[in-house]
Amino acid sequence: MGAPTFLFALLLFILFINTTTATSSSSRTYKTYVKTACNSTTYPQICYKSLSSYATSIKSNPQKLCSYALSVTLKAAKTSASTVSKLAKKKGITKAEAGVVGACIETIKDSVDELKQSVTAMKNLGGADMQYQLDNIKTWVSASLTDEDTCTDGFDEQKVSTAVKNTIRKSILTVARLASNALSLIDNLNY
Repeated sequence: MGAPTFLFALLLFILFINTTTATSSSSRTYKTYVKTACNSTTYPQICYKSLSSYATSIKSNPQKLCSYALSVTLKAAKTSASTVSKLAKKKGITKAEAGVVGACIETIKDSVDELKQSVTAMKNLGGADMQYQLDNIKTWVSASLTDEDTCTDGFDEQKVSTAVKNTIRKSILTVARLASNALSLIDNLNY
């Protein structure tokens, strides 16, 4: 290997190391931003766990942080809807349980719709009526939390097995915690 080739290879190696170090440093900075923002939520560990993998996309942008928080919540709500829908088709479910599960499916679908609206609104946030838009987003996220609570209200009125209750509660609890965190992050947006 000649001197020019060696110097060129050495230069490429140094550039690679500097780029890798800078990228790693930026990634740590963005994860620190997400962690700090999540500390203001009701469930900081859940918040960080659900959003840290998006840190390099979020960077230090509070609106992107809220967008990702809403998207993660929407994804969880869709998963919850699927879980509860499968439960409705399960063999051995009683008529009372089927009624509770059916009502729960409807409220979760409402929650999914409200979260879809909030995701779309957050992505398009801007203009002179920004506070009005944020208020709408907060209303939809709050409504989705109410829907999640409504889903489990039927447990008190009907005889529902522990297995059915636990499956629904676990699914709903995940969505509710993510929605609560998203709402906290949105409340911290300053425009």
